Amino acid sequence: MDIREVSANSLSFIGDAIYTLRVREFFIENKYQASNSLHRMCTRYNSAAGQMKTFNRMKEAGFFSEEELAVFKRGRNNIRHIPKNGDRLSYEVASGLEAIAGYLYLTNQDRMEEFFKEVFKGGLMNE
Repeated sequence: MDIREVSANSLSFIGDAIYTLRVREFFIENKYQASNSLHRMCTRYNSAAGQMKTFNRMKEAGFFSEEELAVFKRGRNNIRHIPKNGDRLSYEVASGLEAIAGYLYLTNQDRMEEFFKEVFKGGLMNE
């Protein structure tokens, strides 16, 4: 598969699935098992606001390569629908972060592991 031919929408789509799965695994590994509290905890990472917070923290730490930032921009620029109670910037950033996750999943599993280690440096509260 030529990754350059994979659409930004497809990268974000698969990235959303991978990101959600890894966040759920993270909280289960940290002993959160009640479904209502598990869902609330996961929202700290899986919501658009949570993903924006994560991206900004990672970017400030200088984590991303130029290539990953280019993938981010492709994903960010691909937003077509914003929920009524959402803001455009948060959804753009979330889509870009998901595109990076999808890109890494498809191209570099080792770097994807580094990506998620960095994601979870925010701890249980995503700070």
